[in-house]
Amino acid sequence: MASERESKKHYVLVHGSCHGAWCWFKLKPLLESVGHRVSVVDLAASGIHPAKIEDLHSLSDYSEPLMKLLAALPAGDEKVVLVGHSYGGMNIALAADLFPHKIALTVFLTAFLPDTNHRPSYVLEQFQEKIGGGGWLDTEICDRGSLKTLLLGPKFLSTRLYQLCSKEDVELANALMRPSSYFVDNLSKINNFSKEGFGSVPRAFITCNQDLGMSLEFQQWMIQNSGVNEVLEIKDADHMAMLSTPQELCDALLQLAPKCA
Repeated sequence: MASERESKKHYVLVHGSCHGAWCWFKLKPLLESVGHRVSVVDLAASGIHPAKIEDLHSLSDYSEPLMKLLAALPAGDEKVVLVGHSYGGMNIALAADLFPHKIALTVFLTAFLPDTNHRPSYVLEQFQEKIGGGGWLDTEICDRGSLKTLLLGPKFLSTRLYQLCSKEDVELANALMRPSSYFVDNLSKINNFSKEGFGSVPRAFITCNQDLGMSLEFQQWMIQNSGVNEVLEIKDADHMAMLSTPQELCDALLQLAPKCA
């Protein structure tokens, strides 16, 4: 029988573009209530992090708070389960590339899932081609030289990402949104994620069948393109499963936990 220590996991939750650690406020206590350790992080220029988006130039800059968290984990400490939502998939892919020895499992929650055969920008470019300019609705997109930023608009949030969430969740999001970037120019110029790093860490994907921000078809294409060890589906969940279906998401993560034992 596995020891109590072996049954408990350390989950690190990574938010998507324009969001912050605040978006996990329903899921975090659910995981903690069954004995798991949970860390949430504000990526650079997100949540209450003091940086401004115009100060960032790369995915590495944006991911620095996550890398500091992983670097600070004591040697020999239990490996973490790294969960990335939406654009957070790019952050956890980078983390797995740099710290494969500290990560037991990467979980892509309706998230961008890169591969090791193409430039890291590949899945983002494919997504942008599918969504087109009109698909962003009232999202503010600005060109700042080589950095293109976006601020998700109220209509885009309420109709594409949060359509199954409460009005209170939508109001919270509108109040806390901050500009972000996909860093496509940077990601088109750096090396592929490595098979020895990112490619060596087990990965799972959680699909949401009512996601209007990242279609189920696109989620399935990424799964086939990159390959994953486990796939779970949350039914009747929009893009923001941690808010619209937090208990179902918690159950899915607990179901995946034994996979990384």
